[in-house]
Amino acid sequence: MTALYKHTIIDRMLESPLRFATLPAWTTAVMGDFDRFLLDHATAEKKASGMAISMLSHYPDRTDLVTAMADLAIEELTHYREVLKWIHQRGLITTPDQKDPYVGAFRQSLRQGSEVYFLDRLLTASIIEARGAERFALVANALEPGPLKKFYQSIARSEARHFELFLELAHKYLDHDMIEQRWDELLDIEADIVATLPIRAALH
Repeated sequence: MTALYKHTIIDRMLESPLRFATLPAWTTAVMGDFDRFLLDHATAEKKASGMAISMLSHYPDRTDLVTAMADLAIEELTHYREVLKWIHQRGLITTPDQKDPYVGAFRQSLRQGSEVYFLDRLLTASIIEARGAERFALVANALEPGPLKKFYQSIARSEARHFELFLELAHKYLDHDMIEQRWDELLDIEADIVATLPIRAALH
C-alpha cells in the first residue's frame, strides 16, 4: 500500500464519522441542568486521562503510542483541572465517579485476542472522542458569548484532534483493510447505542 493511498484512506475516515447525530433534546437537557453536566464532564476528563495511562502501561513496546498517550494523559488532566475551576466558581463540589452507560455498552464490543483487542481499543477510543467533539460543539453553540463558550469551543477542537490521533495510531500499527472493516462495524454499533440510551444532562 502506497503512502498516498494510506493517507487517502485516513482522510476519508476522518470525514463525519458518526452515523447517528445527537438529538436536539440532548442539548436541551444539558442546558436545563448545566451544573449536572459540568460534574459529569469533569468525571469524563479524569477517566480519559486514566485511559491514556492504561494504554501506555499495556503497550510499552510501542514507543510512538507511549509518547502520544503520555501527552494525552497530561492534556486530559489539564482539562479536568479547567472544568474544576468552573465547578468551583458555581459553588459546586465534585461527586463520586459513576459508571458511564455509553462507554460501558461500547466496551462490550471489544474482542478477545491481543491484536484485535488492541485494534478495538484504538478504534472505540477514536469514536468516543468523535462523539465528544460533536457534543461539546453543540454545547458551545448553545452557550451565550463569553469565556465558558470559548472554553467549550476549545474542548471540542481538542476532542476532534484526539479522534484523529487514535485513528492514526491504529493505521501506524495495524493492517489497513482490517481497520476499515472494523471501523465500519464499530460506527454502526456506536450509532445503535446512542440511539437507544436515555437522554440526560451528561456527556453520554
